[in-house]
Amino acid sequence: MTDIELKKIIKEHGTPAFLFDTVALKERMRAIKEIVGEKVHLCYSIKANPFLIDTMLECVEKLEVCSPGELDICKMQQVPGDRIIYSGVNKTRINIDDAIEYDSGVYTAESVLQLELLNESAMEHGKVIPVLLRLNAGSQFGMSKEDLCDVIGRRADYVGVQIVGIHYFAGTQRKKLSEQKAELAMLRDLIDELKETYGYQVEKLEYGPGLPVPYFTTEDFTDTLAPIKEIAADLQAIGDIVHLTVEMGRFYVSECGYYLTKVMDQKSNKGTNYAIVDGGMNHLNYLGQMMGMKVPVIKHFSMEQSDRHNLGVSLAENVSGEEVNWSLIGSLCTTADVIVRQTAFKNLCLGDALVFSNIGAYSVTEGIHLFLSRIMPKILLYREEGLVQVARDFMETSQWNCIQNGYDS
Repeated sequence: MTDIELKKIIKEHGTPAFLFDTVALKERMRAIKEIVGEKVHLCYSIKANPFLIDTMLECVEKLEVCSPGELDICKMQQVPGDRIIYSGVNKTRINIDDAIEYDSGVYTAESVLQLELLNESAMEHGKVIPVLLRLNAGSQFGMSKEDLCDVIGRRADYVGVQIVGIHYFAGTQRKKLSEQKAELAMLRDLIDELKETYGYQVEKLEYGPGLPVPYFTTEDFTDTLAPIKEIAADLQAIGDIVHLTVEMGRFYVSECGYYLTKVMDQKSNKGTNYAIVDGGMNHLNYLGQMMGMKVPVIKHFSMEQSDRHNLGVSLAENVSGEEVNWSLIGSLCTTADVIVRQTAFKNLCLGDALVFSNIGAYSVTEGIHLFLSRIMPKILLYREEGLVQVARDFMETSQWNCIQNGYDS
């Protein structure tokens, strides 16, 4: 997306807003698919950004859904059930019943209890459902290898489910790719062990490599597809023996997103220049960012004089042509609302727009949007034909931060 297009969108739609470039996203997904080849299948974890579901349905085979609410989103967007992998912790019988009635394609079992609930629900619905057993990777998620092997050994007891394979995910933003290579070797060994010990053939493997993406100016943006290139051969090797699905969110969609905000106030105190923007930490969240100590990639667009006049602001005194350090601060009444501790701009003025890049994953739903009852950002989708779709308009949050019901009599 060009700077001219970005400036036009800001002028037409206002700020604060999230903007997701679906054209760039499709191009990235085509490149990833070409790198991994036909034997490696792709799954998008919609928790990264549910506003990209329709675009990602064109790019991947499956969507990973991790909560009842995410399943409701899929229903509203008429996602075919067979495209869904129903995952996540704390699945209740009601949640499972709902997913089975929607004919979700595959289910994951995070624990023995979840497997039992899946089995009971399937039997009551007169179905046999495909289930992946999630293997613990050292956190609270998944079942231990001992539990997994015990279930495999007793798989005939679960008449309502067909255990089709394994789900494995260890974490996100993992830069040491030797870890992913070791995991894939471990999973190959486990597949062999299950066959030799229990006569069980793993058909499917859903694997989340948690590949890293760069966010900050000190990081390398030369080739953001380098991580998938480095492990492609390892993925293809395991794809030769099982139906492999690579599940990711951040790595797919981070690059396609922008956060649009404007400078609303400026002041200086004891040598520090502060620029107050109409967004803040309630909207903007980079993994690894701590109190604004790291600087993400930011574009600065000067406001046109006509628009500046319409807002009733005049050209600020700092128009000198020299770079000046600014502390970028959000609109929340908390000292924690520091977006960037210090970064330099030329001629940063009231009303100017700042565009934060690489914000396609998580921030749109992860921010503390209800804090201080500030307005929720508009959400925009840049479409193939160059048109901009308003996926969600500005939303006032005060209605959700007050008592909804009176006292019982």
